Amino acid sequence: MNARIHLLFAISACMIPAISAAKPESGESEKTPIRSEESQSQASDIASITADRGIVTHPGRFTIEPSVSFAHSNATLVAVEGYTVVPALLVGLINISKVQRDIFVGALSFKYGVTSRFEAAVRAPYLSIQEDLRERQAFEGTPVDTLRESSGEGLGDVELSLRYQLNDGLHGWPYVIGSFRAKAPTGNSPYDVGQRIIKDTDNGNPIGVELQERPTGSGFWSFEPGVSFIYPSDPAVLYGNLSYVYTLKDDKGFENGSTINPGDVIRFGFGMGFAFNQRTSFSLGYDHSVIRKTSYERDIDLFAANFDRIQIGSLSFGLSQRLSPDVTLSLAVGIGVTENAPNTEITLKLPISL
Repeated sequence: MNARIHLLFAISACMIPAISAAKPESGESEKTPIRSEESQSQASDIASITADRGIVTHPGRFTIEPSVSFAHSNATLVAVEGYTVVPALLVGLINISKVQRDIFVGALSFKYGVTSRFEAAVRAPYLSIQEDLRERQAFEGTPVDTLRESSGEGLGDVELSLRYQLNDGLHGWPYVIGSFRAKAPTGNSPYDVGQRIIKDTDNGNPIGVELQERPTGSGFWSFEPGVSFIYPSDPAVLYGNLSYVYTLKDDKGFENGSTINPGDVIRFGFGMGFAFNQRTSFSLGYDHSVIRKTSYERDIDLFAANFDRIQIGSLSFGLSQRLSPDVTLSLAVGIGVTENAPNTEITLKLPISL
């Protein structure tokens, strides 16, 4: 009997330290929030379906991302020369023109994870633009429509971007990523192509400016600091971004208005997505840009009655399919919800990690 009692005490003495080690101390949490590398990668893929706002590339990894996009837009312009007798009766001439534009962009991006929080990337686009203008002779009572076509293709504005992950996204916090993007005027700007001033046939007054070919670049340096966030909340992922585009003014010659100061841009977007499984993801979001008015040192603007701001908003949705651990295919579709936004934009991306 005494031997059994001594054996029970020995077993209890061995179990007490093990139980004490397994039980968390009063000052510690019973569960430590840890997000695996796989869940981080999936959240990053979802946030990057419609825009580049994912978590930074893992250190030492190199990513090549070929992409192709197509944007279509059309607009109807109405010019009126006359006077109204009563609100429902107009005496004069009406000129209606319809503009249709198709833009194809093929781009190649390179990303490299410098550290676990820092990423550097460069993007080089190639553009092909086709624009058609159908109209009747300005301010003349002719029933005959005319069709003018113009096009342009070439290298666009090359972008260099730096992104830094500000936190680890633990303890209920979202991933917060700061970014800085610089765009160089490497494309063919509107001031590099030939221009023709359009005049009315009656008085010879200028009524517009026509470019002989479509430009592929802006012609200005621009810098875009911004911040984005990704918040995984199983089974959904919430994301958003906010940035400000500052464009440097530049002297484009006396005939173009001397020093031109393009309007700065405020951009923001938000959305959500979720994963159907380990390979397939879906995303739905909204992106908006507010563009300030361009100013000229020498006022030659033939359309002085411009709005102070232009609003461009688009609703986007997309699908992402992980083909392998290092290759992902994503398709995004954007639909313009404001007058100045493209009617439709389709983007296909294939990031490949090495």
